[in-house]
Amino acid sequence: MSALTLTGSLRTREPRAALRLFLGLDAVVTGANGLAYAVASGPLGRLLGVDDGLLLALGLGLIGYAAAVGVLAARQQPPALPVRAVIEINLAWAVMSLVALVLWFSPSTAGTVWIPMQAVTVAGFAALQYTALRAMTKA
Repeated sequence: MSALTLTGSLRTREPRAALRLFLGLDAVVTGANGLAYAVASGPLGRLLGVDDGLLLALGLGLIGYAAAVGVLAARQQPPALPVRAVIEINLAWAVMSLVALVLWFSPSTAGTVWIPMQAVTVAGFAALQYTALRAMTKA
């Protein structure tokens, strides 16, 4: 699914449905990422050149976060304040991923590609969620 298709959802669906869709996609992708980090922290740590203990901790945190975002997505009318928190957390994750890449990590080539790619993905979710929330509050 492309970003153009997803943003088109704002025009073809009511904004609340689009927001729920974007929150749900975020929960699924984040949950899958968290599960991979938690279950395969050793092999993924070696592949990415990132400490496996850090990946395990991040994975467990991401699983919990994904569950919370999923609960929010399941609500008929997601409340604005928790949605704003999701948007801000996603933006903070994206920024901190890039900061960590530059200042703290010495990743492998795969990690050097993966870390910015997941940061852009998370920032994309934040942008889609923000756009939908804004459209919902204007409606």
